[in-house]
Order: sequence, then structure tokens, then C-alpha cells
Amino acid sequence: MSNPDYIIVGSGAAGAIVANRLCTATGTKHCTVCLIEAGKDGSNLYSRIPAAFSKNLQNENLMWQFQTAPTDALGGRSVYIPQGKLLGGSTSINGLVYNRGQAADFDHWESLGNPGWAYQDVLPYFRRTETRKADLTDPDIQADPDDQTDPDNNDKQSQYRGSLGPVHISDPDRPDPICDAFINAVASCNVPAHNDYNGASQRGTGYYQRFIKNGSRVSANTAFIEPIKTRPNLDIKTGVQVVKILFDGKRATGVELADGRIINANREVIISAGTVNSARLLQLSGVGAADLLQPLGIPVVHNLAGVGENFQDHYFVRFSARLNDSAPSLNSLSRGPKLLRELWRWQTGKPSILSYSPSIAYAFLNSIDLQDPTPDLQFVFTPGSYRPGKVYELDRFPAATCGFTQQRPLSRGFVRITSPDPNVAATLQPNYLQHESDQQAALRGMKLCRQFLQSPSLSQYFANEEVPGASTQKDDDLLDFARATGNTGYHLTGTCTMGPADNSMAVVGPDLKVHGLQNLRVVDASVMPRVTSSNTCAATMMIGEKGSDLILEAHT
Repeated sequence: MSNPDYIIVGSGAAGAIVANRLCTATGTKHCTVCLIEAGKDGSNLYSRIPAAFSKNLQNENLMWQFQTAPTDALGGRSVYIPQGKLLGGSTSINGLVYNRGQAADFDHWESLGNPGWAYQDVLPYFRRTETRKADLTDPDIQADPDDQTDPDNNDKQSQYRGSLGPVHISDPDRPDPICDAFINAVASCNVPAHNDYNGASQRGTGYYQRFIKNGSRVSANTAFIEPIKTRPNLDIKTGVQVVKILFDGKRATGVELADGRIINANREVIISAGTVNSARLLQLSGVGAADLLQPLGIPVVHNLAGVGENFQDHYFVRFSARLNDSAPSLNSLSRGPKLLRELWRWQTGKPSILSYSPSIAYAFLNSIDLQDPTPDLQFVFTPGSYRPGKVYELDRFPAATCGFTQQRPLSRGFVRITSPDPNVAATLQPNYLQHESDQQAALRGMKLCRQFLQSPSLSQYFANEEVPGASTQKDDDLLDFARATGNTGYHLTGTCTMGPADNSMAVVGPDLKVHGLQNLRVVDASVMPRVTSSNTCAATMMIGEKGSDLILEAHT
């Protein structure tokens, strides 16, 4: 394809959607799109089996091997943050949780000077992406007057959920007795059992919703790229890295690939490379803080101080409990003849642990006041545990894990290149736990983890606290444990933050166009001004949907 109308850099949660919507929009049959992915196809059995996600996490050919700089608040420790490097990006290897966030997240975005991004504005884009079977017992279910699929409007639909999108969202195939005990433990604290945290409110406890259909993973690749990959107006280039955006003055004209090839765009260049690589590519291309670029010998195309700043991530801390030998823990079900039986069940379409996501049960609550309707912590529970120092390798004894993230951390970091050479890694500094409020939230979260695991509801299974252990009681010791063992939530955001032009740290406007430049947008999680109070995949897909409409409206 020579000189496509649009170049999209990155095929993850947002980029895949933008490619799909631009290629298939009514009246755009002559619109041409070049989708460029640094990784390869990456499709394999592990990407299909939900519980096998960790096998791909260890595959260097499918992952960007990001490592943070030593973080002071973690005692100088670095954290490994792999990100997907294949068609579908991290949606092809992530933990599969579908979690939109709170309505207040998006209302806050709008309050920062981003009209059109309030919850009521973005809700239609969440609905457009997904298919979820409506539960007609849910009080939020009602006739939707805007639903044109049923001319008589007899079909009741949720005002919050979608039923026609390509992304299928499911509940677990079967309940789990240990998870049920955890849900009861949380509910005993007057936090209600809740059937849809993506509906009217988030607060509550229950089972996570997953990107899973018929036992197999649903990714941005399977939902948005595979259905259109043979279209003549789409050129997909895999295994090719973009190293520079090209400009004519302030106008983006195309991209340069690692092999020296140049591709020009007739209309726009759209960066959807992810929170690290989008900021990194802008900086390598001369868009960023002049005092960062000039010492590196990079000609400054546009001095934009916010590029790479405002880096945010959720910090994840977990406790584990050893269970008695009779407990039906994943640790025992995933070995020997029991695992073979589960594999057979998965292959024949029956409920199986192989169709489990790594996070099974949830709790969203306010750790300061459990009656407060606005959660500040997200808890994750699974009837299994992982060996210390191993990447999601299950322990060899029955156990359960309860972990959490602070939903709205105040610690901020940065992503900054250190060389004009695109092969040299950028510095990633998330500054985990730097802010005092983040440390206090971590303390409250750890105490609640302990309370839930040792609750009467779980007493029939509980043997002892395995990690960190009963001897870790003082606040200072708990914080030391969090600093020494906490990990990324894989929810990287903020480095190309959205805001008005008079905000010196904003990189893109509400239309996702890069401030001060023409024909250049960023459409991915990096534009989030503040990380959502949730996993970020669903919100990133929403950004892809809304970004597609913004692009189409500009060229209609």
C-alpha cells in the first residue's frame, strides 16, 4: 500500500479498534489504513487458554521487556513490567479482567478541561464495544429507546451494558467454594454482594467479569483485527518497529521504520503504541521537553514539556494463606491427573480451571469507611498462590491469595529516553509508594487482606498465613513487606496526558490531537489524565472507540 490515508502505530486495545473502525466505517471504502505492529502474530495455544497466560508472559518474543529504574520508596528496588508485543498488544496476554472504572473517573477527566469525556459521554462507547448477556433480574435492565435492533423495542437491555459489540464478556463458568467463602467474608463487613460492578455502581464483592467466550480468550486481535485482516484497504505490517515520526514543519507526514523504509500518510499519523512506547516515540521524533532532547542531540520539532511525565500505575500487594489439605485449591487441581482431567473438560467445552482468569473474585470498597459508596481499593482473590520469585508459578500446597491495589494513587513518575538510539531503553520511573497517602492506603489494604483471609467464612479452609506471616504485625514491618514484594498492576497510563492547551503538562487535547502539531494524534492509555479506578483495558478500548469517531468526524 502506497501512501495510506492513515498510519496507526500499535495494534493493542486502542490501535486495533481504530484500525477496524476506520476500515469499516460507512462511506470509507476508499479510505486506506496501514497498521504497524512491532511484534508478530503471536497466536498460539497459550493465548487461547485463559489460565495459560503466564506462559506467554515469559516469552521474550511476545513481550516488551520493560524494567523500572530503582525506586526510592521501594528501597531502591526495580520492578519488571512486561507489556505485549504482538497483534492485540497486551490484550493477547493480560489477566482478562473486564473492569471499566467508576463514573467519577471520567467526570474527573472532563473537569480537567476535557469536554466530551464525562461518564455519560463515554458510556455509549463502552456499550458499543461489548456483548454481554443481560440479566433480566437486574434492576438496571430497562428498555433502551436508542436500541434500533428491535423496532418494537420489546427486548430489554441494560442502560449500562452492550449486547452487539465484538468483545464478549462473561462471568466464570462455575462458582468456586473458596471464592464464595471470600465473598461472604467481605459481605460480612457490610459490603454488599454485587452482580455488576460495571453497572450503576462499583462498590461490592463478587466474581470478576472476563474477556472470555466459550472458554477462550477474547483479545483486540480476535475481536477487531482478524475479522478485517483480508480487507483490501488495510495493510498490516508485523515485526516492524517505527523509530521516528516524520514532519514537514509542524505537520506529521509519515513514519520511518527500523529498516529505513519510510511510509507517508495522506491524512493522519495515529500513535497507539502504549504508555511507554507512545511517549518514547514522540521524544525520539523531537516532540517533548527541549531540555531533555537537546542534550541528546535530537532536533526539537516541538517543545512539549508533558511528554513522558504524569506516569501512573497501580501498585499491587498480596497476602497468601496456606489452606488445609482438603481445600479444593487451584494449586492441587493444576497438577498430575487432575490437570489432565481439566484439560479434557476445557477441550470438550465443559467448565474447567483452564478457563479461569488469574483474578477470580473481587471486592471494591472504601478502606477508610466501609459504608462510603466510593471505593478506594480494589481487591483480587484467587484460590491459589504463587511461588516466591517465580512468574505466576503455582505453589505445591493448597493456598489462596488476596491482593489489592489503591485505585487512585497520587504518586507520579516519568518515561524519558536517554539516547537518540531507538534500541536503547528509556528510563521508566513510576515512583511507586512515593506519596504518603499511597503508603497509608497500602497499610489499610494489607490489614483488610489479613482480616478477610482469617474471617469465619474462610475458617473451614484456613490453616495459617503464609505470606507475609503472622510475625509481621507492626505498620513499619507491613510497609517494608509492601516495598519489598509489591508488583506492577500492569496499568500504565498518563504519559501523553489529555488536557487543554493552556495546561503546560497536557500533550493532547480532548480531540486527542497533539498540541501544537498537525495530523498527529495519540489514541491509547497514555492519554488518561488520571488512571481509572480499575484495570485499564476496558477504558483503553473505550478510548479507541471514541478516538475513531473523532478521526472520522474530522475527515467526513
